[in-house]
Amino acid sequence: MSADREWDETLFSGTAAYYRRGRLPYAPGLADVLAGALTLDGRGRLVDVGCGPGIITLGLAHLFGEVVGVDPDAGMLAEAERAAGLAGVAGKTRWARARAEELPAGLGKFTVATFGQSFHWMDQDLVAATVRDMLVSGGSLVHISDLRTETRSVDGLPYPAVPRASTDELVKRYLGPVRRAGRGVLPHGTPGGEAAVLSRAGFSGPLRHVVPGGRALERTCDDVVAWAFSMSSSAPHLFGSRRAAFEADLRQLLTEASPSGRFSERGPSTEVFIWGKDGPAGL
Repeated sequence: MSADREWDETLFSGTAAYYRRGRLPYAPGLADVLAGALTLDGRGRLVDVGCGPGIITLGLAHLFGEVVGVDPDAGMLAEAERAAGLAGVAGKTRWARARAEELPAGLGKFTVATFGQSFHWMDQDLVAATVRDMLVSGGSLVHISDLRTETRSVDGLPYPAVPRASTDELVKRYLGPVRRAGRGVLPHGTPGGEAAVLSRAGFSGPLRHVVPGGRALERTCDDVVAWAFSMSSSAPHLFGSRRAAFEADLRQLLTEASPSGRFSERGPSTEVFIWGKDGPAGL
């Protein structure tokens, strides 16, 4: 979280129902890479900080004896609990409603802590130091994100690309030119610099892995609408009484871009940084 912003509980308000459908999946093979790098064998405990609807938590559940997802948004945790039941892992999952800054929150010690595109919303120095204390000796912190530097062409795929630039312009027409975030704005985006923060907290590493993406995906208009409404910058509540008008305009834009109502995308690669608590990461 940017140093000049206070936590806003409306940041992802109303997005949970759209998140799992709208967001692109992490690259296949993520769990296998982490299992190999961290020698995971179905034991130990995972804490997924800023877990949202539990995508990473549940994707890694088979590698641990217990997994705990932490998120401040009640809607996200309700979606995560529902998904855990559908996946048949409710017995080994636990969901804690808390901000990362409120940890350790009596959750105990963990083998691995994951942050899936969530660390930038937090008081990074405080959270890094706290999570390091929550890890067992030899434990690891894993930072997971889409690989931002790749270009994902849809050449050779059957449908047009999702018109993201046009969608972004439509959002700006409704919400203004500066990126929205809850009740406030993010004129300078969210902070980076995770490596410096984690080094200051005493972590060793990192060990970097890139899990290859590129899988051909077919997306519908409903998927793209869900993607828009899953973002903090275009969360449903931000549109107020104009939400229906925005959705109608977005659907018209999408239909003009692809009369079939279908789009092609390639799944992103996933970038993983593994940091060790008290020794070389991932060893």
